[in-house]
Amino acid sequence: MTSITPEKLLEELRRAADVVTGIAAKLDDQDVLAPSELPGWTRGHVLAHLDGIANAMARQVEYAGRGESIELYDGGFEGRTRAIELAAGHSAEQHRAALAAAVGRALGAFGSLEAAGWREPISYRGGVVFDGGLALWRELTIHATDLGTGRGPETWSKPFCEHLFEFLAARVPEGERFVLQPLGLPSVAVGAAGGRSTAINGMLTDIAAWLAGRTPTLGSLRATAAADGVELPALLPWPAGVPVTN
Repeated sequence: MTSITPEKLLEELRRAADVVTGIAAKLDDQDVLAPSELPGWTRGHVLAHLDGIANAMARQVEYAGRGESIELYDGGFEGRTRAIELAAGHSAEQHRAALAAAVGRALGAFGSLEAAGWREPISYRGGVVFDGGLALWRELTIHATDLGTGRGPETWSKPFCEHLFEFLAARVPEGERFVLQPLGLPSVAVGAAGGRSTAINGMLTDIAAWLAGRTPTLGSLRATAAADGVELPALLPWPAGVPVTN
């Protein structure tokens, strides 16, 4: 599986932030109101979410540095949703300003860390600061694709796809095992050892896109079980980082 250091993660975060802010810089007010790749969300919703998650992860780091803990979003999942809806209809310029401030805050927080700071506990998934950095990397990279401006999963890097294989192993149903077989690369097994096995063959980025619930762009994926072609298996929901309250 992937092995990424805090230094490399910081580089990836900066690169992903540049991509997202670069896309936002080219959008006008009509572009912001247009549908994104996410059902029911405009590009404005996606930009508002990116603003929110960047600020949320920044404050996780800031509080951890003081030896304190705070929930990811004010008001939990409901607070997150409310903030997105309130900001979604903003102008392109308002979105650019908010996004630049949020990612700048997050990059500043992660960039100021000493080695020990990456291991400080945070409330997000009961993890540590490094886990928060990985989460922000996922959010920035995947949602850059969700903005629907032509930057698809085929642009995702090998380290990022390998990280998704590891993180999204949680989507493999109980009692099943997926053998991911990216073209020209070693296979990766995820799921239950000894479980019912299904092989998934295709391009690296296409397999990662499928696991992430996005549309593969470079070709078709092929699933086989006991040497027979089968439908791509069902996946469990994306592992939630914010509890949903009823």
